[in-house]
Amino acid sequence: MFELNEGIYKFYVYILTNKSRTVLYTGVTGNLHQRLFQHVHKVNPNSFTSRYNTCFLIYYESFGWIQQAIEREKEIKLLKRNKKLELIRTTNPNLDFLNYLFE
Repeated sequence: MFELNEGIYKFYVYILTNKSRTVLYTGVTGNLHQRLFQHVHKVNPNSFTSRYNTCFLIYYESFGWIQQAIEREKEIKLLKRNKKLELIRTTNPNLDFLNYLFE
């Protein structure tokens, strides 16, 4: 049986926050550049991210398979806020906005 170790696509699990860093939102996407654009421009005005102005990227992980990304998103969503902040600070200790990486 042939098994692939890495997919040919990139999928992302990401965490957004608002300007004052009081809200955390976790999502998954196959195109982080496009997804950030949608959050910033409030394409869906009734969404959680639009209501709470969460459009600032502070954390992301990439995966080769969508199944892995979805599983990781579920794991992160189950974490308490303090554990999410610990995770974010492993790569972004100052909670800097990282949107510029995907412009």
